[in-house]
Amino acid sequence: MSPPQETHPPFQHPIRIYWEDTDAGGIVFYANYLKFFERARTEWLRELGFGQQLLREETRGMFVVSETTVKYLAPARLDDTLTVTAQLQEAGRASLTIAQRAYLPTPGQADRLLAEATIRLGWVDSTTLKPGRIPAPVLKAMK
Repeated sequence: MSPPQETHPPFQHPIRIYWEDTDAGGIVFYANYLKFFERARTEWLRELGFGQQLLREETRGMFVVSETTVKYLAPARLDDTLTVTAQLQEAGRASLTIAQRAYLPTPGQADRLLAEATIRLGWVDSTTLKPGRIPAPVLKAMK
């Protein structure tokens, strides 16, 4: 995956690994990375001033995931604290592409990249689920 084109540093969110996140081998179950990426995107929107529930109530719209690509590089384990990032890679009128990464911070060394993803989001009407335009203030805040 190519690095994001944006010049702003990526949003970062810490995620602690619990028993419920792991499989029988004690490592994070692969599908849980999608949950971690979702949490980081939600917190990024919140930091930008757009809680998803309020955004839906005020605009009658919401983001939906339309495509994901994930590359797994190394496992996370019980009690690890990951840093999960989110960064705008591409923006259109009705969709966004977000680059996301999950790192394991390693004191005194470079952080270890565990997984990276490209997530495509579409904006839809929350009642009809028909595509719509992303509100201008949301796009502006992300850029």
